[in-house]
Amino acid sequence: MSAKDRKPSPTASTSSRAGFLSNLPAAARWPLLVGGSTLALVVSGLLGGLALLAIALAVAYPNLPEISSLTDYRPKLPLRVFSADEVLIGEYGEERRLFAPIGQIPKVMREAVLSIEDARFYQHGGVDYIGIVRAGLANVGESRSQGASTITMQVARNFYLPTEKTFIRKVYEILLALKIESQLSKDQILEVYMNQIYLGQRAYGFAAASEIYFGKPLKDVTAAEAAMLAGLPKAPSAYNPIANPTRARQRQQYIIERMYENGYLTEEQAEAAKAEQLRYRRDISVPLHAEYVAETARQLIFSQYGESAYTRGLNVYTSVRAVEQEAAYRALRRGITDYERRQVYRGPEGYVDLPADPKALDARVAEALDEHPDNDEIKAAVVLEASPKQVVAVLQSGDTLTITGEGLRPATSGLSPKANPKVQIRRGAVIRVIRGAKDVWSITQVPEVEGAFVSIDSRTGAIRTMVGGFDHAKSKFNHVTQAWRQPGSSFKPFIYSASLEKGFTPATVINDAPLFFDAAATGSQPWEPKNYDGTFDGPMSMRRALAKSKNMVSIRILEAIGTDYAQNWITRFGFDADKHQPYLPMALGTGSVTPLQMAAGYAVFANGGYRVNPVLVTRVTDNRGRILVQTEPAPLDESARVIDGRNAFVMSSLLQEVTRSGTAARAQATLKRTDVYGKTGTTNDSQDAWFAGYTPNLVAVVWIGYDQPRKLGDRETGGGLSLPVWIDYMSVALKGVKVTELTPPEGLLNVGGEWYYEEYGPGNGVSSLGLDTPAAPAPTEEERKSILDLFKN
Repeated sequence: MSAKDRKPSPTASTSSRAGFLSNLPAAARWPLLVGGSTLALVVSGLLGGLALLAIALAVAYPNLPEISSLTDYRPKLPLRVFSADEVLIGEYGEERRLFAPIGQIPKVMREAVLSIEDARFYQHGGVDYIGIVRAGLANVGESRSQGASTITMQVARNFYLPTEKTFIRKVYEILLALKIESQLSKDQILEVYMNQIYLGQRAYGFAAASEIYFGKPLKDVTAAEAAMLAGLPKAPSAYNPIANPTRARQRQQYIIERMYENGYLTEEQAEAAKAEQLRYRRDISVPLHAEYVAETARQLIFSQYGESAYTRGLNVYTSVRAVEQEAAYRALRRGITDYERRQVYRGPEGYVDLPADPKALDARVAEALDEHPDNDEIKAAVVLEASPKQVVAVLQSGDTLTITGEGLRPATSGLSPKANPKVQIRRGAVIRVIRGAKDVWSITQVPEVEGAFVSIDSRTGAIRTMVGGFDHAKSKFNHVTQAWRQPGSSFKPFIYSASLEKGFTPATVINDAPLFFDAAATGSQPWEPKNYDGTFDGPMSMRRALAKSKNMVSIRILEAIGTDYAQNWITRFGFDADKHQPYLPMALGTGSVTPLQMAAGYAVFANGGYRVNPVLVTRVTDNRGRILVQTEPAPLDESARVIDGRNAFVMSSLLQEVTRSGTAARAQATLKRTDVYGKTGTTNDSQDAWFAGYTPNLVAVVWIGYDQPRKLGDRETGGGLSLPVWIDYMSVALKGVKVTELTPPEGLLNVGGEWYYEEYGPGNGVSSLGLDTPAAPAPTEEERKSILDLFKN
């Protein structure tokens, strides 16, 4: 036998190893001897630990808590409010969370999580003993610690255990993991984990994180995005891709490598994922301006479900339409800012001392503007230079603006060298600017005046838009539902409607002549009413009187039909009788209404005589999409009828004249369509400006005024202030909608182009009013002194 074929005996082998060691220098022998001893200690320690663990299992396992919160997993899910076309408009709750059943979590997302958190998840029974040994060895050989928690152990820790790291907690973590695995399937455990884990930005669960970080549903994430999200559970703030992009990308690249090593990605897919440029959702605010809608829906749901509404994942669907809602929001703000340009400049919002050093200037400007956040399109800016001909200012974004010409006009008084120091625009002043047409900037100010806009479907009552004020952040008061204001002349159609049942017709001739009433007739002080323009035009048809909004005619009509009758009649439209006292000033809208009431009232004219109740919430579902509440519109049958169809048609004919040739003639002229109807309204001293109008299927109401009623201005009217807002909105809402003329119902006559009830045709109804009445006696000097216009009260 040759030397190479002989096998060394065990003795020889041991002898050889001993000889090998003895021949080594002492410095080289020591590490090998210590390493062998350390390995033996590690093995012994692990065996001892396993023995202790077995004892702990036997003693502690029976005392573990029930895990019903996992077997019947109900995560805290926020209340979410949506538009009719499912655009998110509001979210309420401490945690941003979207529940995603395991079947709806994309495979690539699950693989990314498993690759970094627990690659052997589907092989172990809750505790990965191989992983524990591997982690133990890694921790001995490295300066940093390496954990061995499985996904099941993390679920146990997140639900039941304190955060401090102790040996006892680790034991309980293991025991709970074993118990969880005995009662839940692997998919159930993974589902709980992927919906419960905190991922930064108040996001809980990967579905919410995908929306918040990438602005997309979880089902649409790419491998690169999934890897970025999978890196968040370890330390959400440290690996936040927006706050710490470099560190987050390093972890993402490592996770992609792990996905490749685990066979979830091919080499080509892994390289493509590493190279993909991720786009983050920087603005995490709600994209649609429907704050008042969302808050109203929240109040309705809270009244039904209480505090649990914020944790049970309810999805609330409203009737508002996203495009129309945004159009209403923009139209109202544009109308109010246009009004603000005509007001006296109130001065800068503040002043800051600006350093001479350009390097320190930017930081000081940013610091100052933090205290004056932008109000949507109305931006805050710090003035660097100011003169009557030019203002140079810088925005929060760092952009510098130069404002000249017309852009300075709204602040002319503040640019004068002799201006009051409190209103003067000078270096360091914090001002407001707004960008107009052709990117031209002008100086403005945050409006003090308020407004409201609401539109509803006249057939169903569904609220299609609701803008309760200029800025929800400034005032939560919803002027659509909460502001009780005088409707002024926009209330006249309801008095005219009552008169049709008493024999009046659009052709009835009524005298527009001066009137005087004593205190008994007004319920207050002596009253000498005036027309808005201060003139009296004498006899005219009722049609022409409404188009020109003649006060004397409305008062004569009310006096003829009786105030008690009129007070009862208006309740058919949803108005409260006790808010409209039965006295003659009621003819001019001296009672109190809300914009939503007005919309519902005008809907009766629009839909042919039916009362519809405004509806906002159409559907409520739970977090799994099961319908809890669904609102079906009530049919427009005779049980909902409150006025004769003939009355509604004739009133629409009269209100069509208002938009054709009357105080709202701008409506038909601008929209280029005849099927628009409505009435302007301006209270005395112009404290409230209204326009209420409709098409056959859509009613919209605009109100503008101060919260503490005061004069809007001598020339400010409903036709000048509110009508343009209505037109702006309708130009969007009616886009692509065919012109629809109303069909006259049975029981009407058309004689000489005018409409009559059959029973009140020419010669049968009220042909004239006030023509033979002698002129009202002029008030005495004492009475004149005591006459106070009731609108001032």
